[in-house]
Formats: sequence, C-alpha cells, structure tokens
Amino acid sequence: MANKNTFIEDLKKSHTSAAIRKRLKQLPKRSQIKDFIYGAMDGIVTTFAVVAGVAGARLSITIIIILGLANLLADGFSMAIGNFTGTKAEEELRSKLEREEQSHIKLIPEGEKEEIRQIFKAKGFSGEELERVVSVITSDVKVWLDTMMKDELGFTAQKSAPLRAATITFFAFLCIGIFPLLPFIVNLLLPNLLAAPFLWSIFMTAIAFFLIGSLKGQFVEKKWYKSGLQTLVIGMSAAGLAYLVGAFLKGIY
Repeated sequence: MANKNTFIEDLKKSHTSAAIRKRLKQLPKRSQIKDFIYGAMDGIVTTFAVVAGVAGARLSITIIIILGLANLLADGFSMAIGNFTGTKAEEELRSKLEREEQSHIKLIPEGEKEEIRQIFKAKGFSGEELERVVSVITSDVKVWLDTMMKDELGFTAQKSAPLRAATITFFAFLCIGIFPLLPFIVNLLLPNLLAAPFLWSIFMTAIAFFLIGSLKGQFVEKKWYKSGLQTLVIGMSAAGLAYLVGAFLKGIY
C-alpha cells in the first residue's frame, strides 16, 4: 500500500501545471530499444545459423570460428548500414512531406483549413466549437504544420537519428551475436577445455535469447520471464532449422 501511495504521489507531482508545461516543451526522444533488439536478434540467429550449419556438417572448430566471426563483422555491418539507410530514408520522406505541407499552407490556406476542419470533425467537434478549434490551430503556422504532419500524414513528434540507430544495431549484433561462438573460441585458446562445445553453444544461444526477451519485457511492461521464454522459443526454433539444414547438407561437403 505504501508503494502504491508513493507511486500516486509521484504521479501527481509529474502532472502539475508546471511539470506538464516543462515536459511538453521537450522534444520526445525516439526509443532505441527497437534498434537494439533488431540487431541482437539477427546477430544471435545468423551467427548460430552459421555455427549450427557448420557443426551439423561436421566441419572443424577453426572453420566455425572463421565463418562465425566473418558473419559477425560482415552481416553486422550490413545490418547497420541497412538500418541507417532505412531510417535516413524515413527522415528524408518526413522532410519532403513537411516541405509540401508548408507549401500547401502558403498557397492554398483555405484548402488546408478545410483539412483541419475535417480532421477535428472526425474527432467529435462540431459547430462553433469546431470553428474555434480550426481558428486557433491555423493561427500559428508551426502548430498548423505539426497538426497536419501528425493527424493527416501519421508522423509523430519524435525524429529519428540514423547514425545512432545504425551504431546501436551494430553494437547489439556484435555483443549478442558472439554468444554462440564463445565455447569454440574458448576451446581454441584452451584446447579440449569444453568436452562438447556445440552443446555449450546451444546453451549460450538460449541464454542470449532469454536475455533479449527479458530486456524487451522490461520496456513493454510485460513479465520478464514470459517475454524471455517467448523469445527463447522463437529464437531456438530458427536456430534448430539452421542446424537441420546443415545436417541435411553435410553429405555434399
């Protein structure tokens, strides 16, 4: 009960007039959790796919490490570049549409006012109240433009940072993607320390999947162990498929 009362008091403090005014003046920051999970999941899946495929084909530990590290660097960089390009394209599209809306407001203000009118009519406003809302919004060009970007085109106030997104994706890919390789690297540095490195690789991969899911659960307010188990099942299904492919193709080598 004490914790609940403290939570309510903190909530009230964050919703005073001054606190709300301060918060609304700050530009919302885009969460990078998507970029981290995107890189981490792909890193662990693709690296274990290499490890499982090569192990399934009964190739040497050296080949597993070489191909695994090559995948980490090459595929990780490729994913980072892909995320950078995609995020940058979204921002460029946003800028283009923003310029178009600015031009429309300048050239055909009555048409743009009608769009505002239709948007807020759909929200339940009508009569004098609707006209007052339209008048207030269109009296400030910035507010007018922001409203059009959000309610007509679907863009939020959060802006993306392509370089940051790419860096986080690459970092997550490397840090999490190396988990399946760790037992083989250990055995290369300390020969025969681990009797069954591939089984250890499976174990490390499972841990990585569970950690990714647990982390995601913390951000979406889902029970960490449920989110962890869900990600574990999905990830290990993909990993198992990779191993079966390698085992099926081992006779070709």
